[in-house]
Amino acid sequence: MPKQGTVVRWNAERAFGFIRSPGSAADVFFHIRDYRGTTPPREGLAVVFEEIRGGDKGPRATAVQAAGAQGAPAGNHGSQARGARRPETTRAGRSTARTETSAGTRRKATPVAPAGAALAYGLMLAWAALVAWAVWTRHLPLWTVAALAGLNLTTLWLYAADKNAARQGQWRIAEKQLHLLALLGGWPAAWLAQQNMRHKSRKTAFRAIYWATIVLHCAALAGFLYGMGAFQPWL
Repeated sequence: MPKQGTVVRWNAERAFGFIRSPGSAADVFFHIRDYRGTTPPREGLAVVFEEIRGGDKGPRATAVQAAGAQGAPAGNHGSQARGARRPETTRAGRSTARTETSAGTRRKATPVAPAGAALAYGLMLAWAALVAWAVWTRHLPLWTVAALAGLNLTTLWLYAADKNAARQGQWRIAEKQLHLLALLGGWPAAWLAQQNMRHKSRKTAFRAIYWATIVLHCAALAGFLYGMGAFQPWL
């Protein structure tokens, strides 16, 4: 039997939340996969849902949708939009609509470089060149290249696993572990994962610590090579 309630918590990054309903003894968990609607859920949204039991994990909601939307036909929004344009039958009006649609398509298709992209890619090139030079001059052992490659592959895998866990509402990987990988030398892979997977790319606090790990890693590498006398011919 459908129940009514209100979304009291919603985690957009992890894609799950809880519904509070007078007909339920506890807040009811739901995932974005259980939500039906064209707009994302938000706290305070009145919804209608079906409640099921998930074993020891408590109640779970399915077929969640905004209250009042359950009786609307699937093509309602499109019909309203066509109805709003129907009185505008002039050739100029149709041309304007096509122009606006084309402009919107062009805006969507135009990629926007993330903030700090130029700096990040520049640091990657400089870092890779420094490591290669240090290995070539034998200030770093050859296995350093393999170790850094493996570290970056591990970082990519953990970011992908954490992204998948966020979508599934499962146990997440601790952020301090991701920061530790970046500090040890996995920061290039972390940057690529953040941008390509759209994961951890909008959390200001996480990004601030991430950039701090880049600075600390590069400073530690430069300090180590300086202590090994790598820069003495130029000093």
